[in-house]
Amino acid sequence: MRYKLLGRSGLRVSELALGTMTFGSEWGWGSDKAESRKVFDTYLEHGGNFIDTANRYTEGTSEKFVGEFIAEKRESIVLATKFTLKMRDGDPNAAGNHKKNMVQSLEASLKRLQTDYIDLYWLHAWDFTTRPDEVMRALDDVVRAGKVLYVGISDTPAWIVSQANTLAELRGWSPFVALQIEYSLIQRTVERELLPMARYLDLGVTPWGILGGGMLTGKYAAGNDEPKRMKDDSARLSEHNQQIAIEVGKVASEIGKSPSQVAINWLRQQPGVIVPILGARTAQQLKDNLGCLDFALNENQIAKLHNASEIALGFPHDFVKQEPIRDIVYAGTYDRLDNHHLR
Repeated sequence: MRYKLLGRSGLRVSELALGTMTFGSEWGWGSDKAESRKVFDTYLEHGGNFIDTANRYTEGTSEKFVGEFIAEKRESIVLATKFTLKMRDGDPNAAGNHKKNMVQSLEASLKRLQTDYIDLYWLHAWDFTTRPDEVMRALDDVVRAGKVLYVGISDTPAWIVSQANTLAELRGWSPFVALQIEYSLIQRTVERELLPMARYLDLGVTPWGILGGGMLTGKYAAGNDEPKRMKDDSARLSEHNQQIAIEVGKVASEIGKSPSQVAINWLRQQPGVIVPILGARTAQQLKDNLGCLDFALNENQIAKLHNASEIALGFPHDFVKQEPIRDIVYAGTYDRLDNHHLR
């Protein structure tokens, strides 16, 4: 396991994060405490230090398990958790991005995790009701109080993230250092706005859903009746996605690796600071996924996967790439301009 700087911060995180949404069986498809511990130990044995959880995962059980597991290793663990999602029904202030929910969610998470600080505190999803200045000021308050070290944002439009970090920079508040999004060979729409923004603002990206809800593991093609936690399996099982999964399987067969390892490495080898989140119900599943550390895809293999899964970027991206438009925008010098902003 190698380590990366998390975006614009100096925080050093392992190149693969461990997602713990599977810790606990309250949702009907997770792992019991014993198996969750095996998954955790396997991750640490391979050099991992970046644990991702959330207040909502398995009704709080995930945080409780994680808190117990990290107790003797707390200072060596980069601990990330989230707020926004509900922990009870009927109370409009028991969810959302506003300061009241943020503070009460943080205090509850600290208790479940048995710690007095969070290394990385994520806003879990944008609620479209709380202003960015309230969010950033409230996050800065918990950082200044010593209860949070860094802040990140998940599942939010690019224009909001950009506005929030601009406000933070202008007013001297703690900026977002990381972005969490769904990203995989069957979900590449984030390449239109979110990923270019992340590279430009130097945000670390921690993708979730990296195996497309299991689509990229080959289990669907094999007729496996394994319980599925996602409600949109019909959309994931589209003919287009099946063709992508077939191409992943072909590359995997050519190099003697598992489809999961191939799909993860395509993701790891994308531009920018990419730290995929591994989720596993068993230690054996995690071990297979960690096998991605033993090899890299070559340019030809990456190109095959890219071509099989490529999406249309749409306007304005496709528009400005047209040769006549490039000619008038760059005065005929596009091919001679070294644009380091695109790296």
